[in-house]
Amino acid sequence: MTAASYSLGIDIGGTFTDIVVYDSVGKTSVSHKELTTPSAPYEGVIRGVKTLFGREGMAFADVHRVIHATTLFTNALIERKGALTGLITTAGFRDTLEMAREHKYELFDLHIELPRPIVPRSLRLEVDERLGPDGSVELALDPAQAVAQAGRLAAAGVTSIAIVFLHAYANPVHEEMARAAIQAAYPELFVSISSEVSRQIREYERTSTTVANAYVKPLADGYLDRLTSEIGALGIAAPLFMMLSNGGLTHVMEAKRVPIQLLESGPAAGALAGAFFGARSGIGDVLAFDMGGTTAKLAVIDGGVPVIAHHFEASREKRLTEGSGLPLSISTIELIEIGAGGGSIAHLDALGLLKVGPESASSTPGPACYGRGGTQPTVTDANLVLGFLDPASFAGGTMTIDVARAEDAMRPLAEASGLSVADFAWGIYSIVNENMAAAARVHVAERGHHAGRFALLLTGGGGPLHGCEVAARLGIERVLCPPGAGVASALGLLMAPARIDRMLSVGWTLERVDWDALEQAYRGIEQDACAVIDATLPGQSGGAARQRAADLRFAGQGFEVITDLPAGPYGAATYQAIRDAFLRSYLQTFGQVPPAGDIEIVNIRVAVSVTPQESELNVKMASISGAQAARGTRRMYLGGRGQYAEVPVYEREALGVGQAIAGPAIVQEASSTLILPEGARASVDASLSLLVQLAQPAPAGKSEPQSAAGAPAASHERQHEHAD
Repeated sequence: MTAASYSLGIDIGGTFTDIVVYDSVGKTSVSHKELTTPSAPYEGVIRGVKTLFGREGMAFADVHRVIHATTLFTNALIERKGALTGLITTAGFRDTLEMAREHKYELFDLHIELPRPIVPRSLRLEVDERLGPDGSVELALDPAQAVAQAGRLAAAGVTSIAIVFLHAYANPVHEEMARAAIQAAYPELFVSISSEVSRQIREYERTSTTVANAYVKPLADGYLDRLTSEIGALGIAAPLFMMLSNGGLTHVMEAKRVPIQLLESGPAAGALAGAFFGARSGIGDVLAFDMGGTTAKLAVIDGGVPVIAHHFEASREKRLTEGSGLPLSISTIELIEIGAGGGSIAHLDALGLLKVGPESASSTPGPACYGRGGTQPTVTDANLVLGFLDPASFAGGTMTIDVARAEDAMRPLAEASGLSVADFAWGIYSIVNENMAAAARVHVAERGHHAGRFALLLTGGGGPLHGCEVAARLGIERVLCPPGAGVASALGLLMAPARIDRMLSVGWTLERVDWDALEQAYRGIEQDACAVIDATLPGQSGGAARQRAADLRFAGQGFEVITDLPAGPYGAATYQAIRDAFLRSYLQTFGQVPPAGDIEIVNIRVAVSVTPQESELNVKMASISGAQAARGTRRMYLGGRGQYAEVPVYEREALGVGQAIAGPAIVQEASSTLILPEGARASVDASLSLLVQLAQPAPAGKSEPQSAAGAPAASHERQHEHAD
């Protein structure tokens, strides 16, 4: 490889840390999966990087950039393991977090569990200050009072403070004064202000977002400093970039300033990889399905572009129920996370019915087959018992897994269910697939789509293992499995643009707007975004793409429609173009448009991005002829027959363009294994992705094939589905 040509991608998941190195000159990449070290995530990163570079004979000095994504901050919110945080707010607004929107996400649940505020009431303090909705000062802030309240919080053990003053989105002066005074008096405290974290209306969402940022800020600061130091100690002098939830990159200082932007960084990278590999295979409409060791994620890629949302819910009380989590006003690639992964634990409920997840064995102690102390049966254990995984080559041969341990973990529950261990393992496999398919079905339908018109693109260590079965349950006929699927999220890091989203609440009426003021407001937030782009990629903001948008509504309505707008500069002649864009978005969202009414501009938004030079990625392929791809057979459980059978095994790296495979079959590579079901056919396309055509369902009324025992072949699967 040519000197200084490497890009290093690091994606920390709940079970595995994926390491990918891409050579921008040779257009090849190599990868490694390392078990995540939850207590000190950087340890797994450094161990994995050393292993990969040592194995490939690469030099650390040849790395010219490092891109990182992590679930650390998401997990801190979910597990409530962030810093002890305090809130200083305007007098009379101490209980904003508790009152929320006075909304029950399940109206008739008498025992409903509402999201617990991150900051307890005893650590929410007030100061006397007041701004008007236009930003005018109605009651001036006494900085000494803010310092006194910060002192009380510090005495209670608080290490991070959120400052949220009424109408600070219109004028940040009081928040900035309070922060300056507190940092001068207590330099050891971390301080987050809402006018920097979430400069928009709606007190509850703004407060919730700022508090969440304060909650993870000390963790982000310490972790990123340590990781930067450890990477530098290896001899890597390249800058460290962080993946944002919106699918863009930023520099470390920006990430440390507002770490809440990193919350969905790993899943966002997976969605980018889904869009990239779909486009390479000429498929614009894909559902990017990524299944790892702890969770599964699904993103809708419509027309080759992931959907961006500007709100997110973290730490939901009920994973799939909107309104049951903490609202965060951040830009993120829209996706759904499902509590299903290789580490998801199977158990019997009080009625003796088989359930899978959402509890996970993660990497510590891990599935029973890892031999690291886990004793409960997991999805990975089931996949091993079913013959889907090769014990000798699991995770690229970096660790061995034990079939006997997996069977021993399942046997007590299998006996309690009156099933054989194999049937019980198939039940786990079927239930977790239905759980994922059901969540995906709802997510896609809620966005106005039918799953059947998409192809399902499989990534993650578990995506290819489960994807064909999930696709069949969704009514999807085409499945796409890219090369290096198991580390695709880490590859997604390497193709991400530098991107910054900025927004500002304005509250103007379109029909009477001051066009010069509107243009200046847009230029102001564009300049702010460009400054961050230049700090990330010096001197490149001049060629950046800029997309303007606005949150628009008819006067009197309670919520807005986010609408993409034409480029500036804006003037009176722009009115009709903005109105037409809003009406199109409104019609698409609601199906009809009111006959008349003024339009309000509630928030303005910009997205500034620079496309990376590494726009074409290829996964390293061995120079082996396609005829040598077959690697013998393996005993695999066929659910349709209810019995084991010998099926062919193929080495993924040896499959050449145009080569076809008929199911049932196993296609394995270092980072993942594709299970090709009976009746399916796969072929290698020009981009080296495997395009799978699933078998069509039998016509209604046609008799089912019989198993060896004479029972309908699907009876085993149905038994477990009903148990769920």
